Amino acid sequence: MLHLAKSSRVESLLHSLKYKNQPEIGHFLGRRYAQSIKEVLQDVDMIVPIPIHPSKLRKRGYNQAAEFAKGLSEGLEIPVNTTLIIRKVLSVSQTEKSRNERYDNVAEVFSLLPYISDLKDVHILLVDDVLTTGATIAEADNLFVEAGAKVSIVTIARA
Repeated sequence: MLHLAKSSRVESLLHSLKYKNQPEIGHFLGRRYAQSIKEVLQDVDMIVPIPIHPSKLRKRGYNQAAEFAKGLSEGLEIPVNTTLIIRKVLSVSQTEKSRNERYDNVAEVFSLLPYISDLKDVHILLVDDVLTTGATIAEADNLFVEAGAKVSIVTIARA
């Protein structure tokens, strides 16, 4: 995992991935990251990226976490599933929010699709671009755990 600091190369790289139409950065980082975790995550059934809201997806053209997941998938030879969880609420950017505000901002923004009720014994690798407070990943993780899944988490960087 990379360390995200203000005005760093990592910040520039992630900014390019997220805002400058460079999804190939996510692919590259996913493939590289897969090399370092391949031995540890041998029982994962699927890789699930944190979803972005459909309006953001239309505007950006891609989900940066999904691009990272695709690279991980190639390197780990584990399928990506982008249909298990949806982002049902368009939340505002978390970049300027406090820890508590981040948790409030993502409360109940995700939903498992209605036909998904039992994920017992399914091991999910939940992926996102940046881990700051853990609010986003925890919100999604809780849904999967409640459905019976085992969840492991990977992010490109930690703030």
